[in-house]
Amino acid sequence: MANMAQAIRMALHYAEENLGVTDIFGEDVGAPLGGVFTATQGLKTAWNTPLDERGIIGTAMGLAMAGARPVAEIQFCDYIYNTIDLLKLAGNTCWASIGQWNLPMVVMTPVGSGIRGSIYHSHSFDATATHIPGWKIVMPSTPLDAYGLMISACRDKNPVMFLKPKALLRIRGEEQIPGEPGDDKVLSKMIDAPLGDRSKWKPQWPELTAYAVPIGKAKIVKTGGQLTVVSYGRTLPLCVKAAADAGLDAEIIDLRSLWPYDWECIKESVKKTGRVLFVNEDTEVTNFGEHLVRRTVEELFYELLAPPRLVAGKFVPGIGLADALEMASVPQLKDIGEAMQQLAAEAP
Repeated sequence: MANMAQAIRMALHYAEENLGVTDIFGEDVGAPLGGVFTATQGLKTAWNTPLDERGIIGTAMGLAMAGARPVAEIQFCDYIYNTIDLLKLAGNTCWASIGQWNLPMVVMTPVGSGIRGSIYHSHSFDATATHIPGWKIVMPSTPLDAYGLMISACRDKNPVMFLKPKALLRIRGEEQIPGEPGDDKVLSKMIDAPLGDRSKWKPQWPELTAYAVPIGKAKIVKTGGQLTVVSYGRTLPLCVKAAADAGLDAEIIDLRSLWPYDWECIKESVKKTGRVLFVNEDTEVTNFGEHLVRRTVEELFYELLAPPRLVAGKFVPGIGLADALEMASVPQLKDIGEAMQQLAAEAP
């Protein structure tokens, strides 16, 4: 099965062949590297930019306004913050023009901890992204969802932010992407660039087919009746393992889309279980999970058997390089498991 980086690469190949994607660009996105995480190797429309995040976002906006369909990458989300004003303009263009102007652009950027990236390569961006109206925001936790969400993003007529959980980019999926060969080694030989001289290398793409995950649709990863757990990205598989390790009958929801998000899925699950835990690794102050807690209390107060809880990252300026510092800064398996057990045991 493909890993997430390969899945994104195959989705982008499908998009440039079938969905009208015209430019895929960013720092080291083109040859020879094909992206820091190899998610753009071998793509025919991929090209390299200067080290200029504002230039990357501005170029994407200009191309989209001119009728092209670009996919721009910010190499790490830590460096996207100096483009916030441009992201705001991109988000409000359709609204401000009363629907006369659309910006069919995708911005993808790796997010979160898990690779010991230290202070400049470990930030999250999900909460900040949800503060910029006009953008659709997605974050997959599996390769198949990454493939399907990227295809949906490339079809959209307005801006989509594709957040790549860097800790999961090398994790292989359990579901086959439509068209990929069943043998991992065969797939790697077809689409992974060799080490060394790549000047004559060309990928041999499999016969990929369309598979779209609708933006705004969550997925129930595991059904249960004891409590509801809502997560996405890196922390989603940790939630699944924590529930299994603790022997809890938890219903686990992979949100997949942060905006729009699948409130109906959350609501129906909370009505069933009466308890809900929101989990992500962004800093706990003004966390996106806090919004979900607030809405849960406002709309589902009389359905609750216990107060909703949030497990999130510590409110610290950065992530330390040392293992102990990184693990203390963002939720780990033990943290999630303990929160689940406490919530499940809390008396009505």
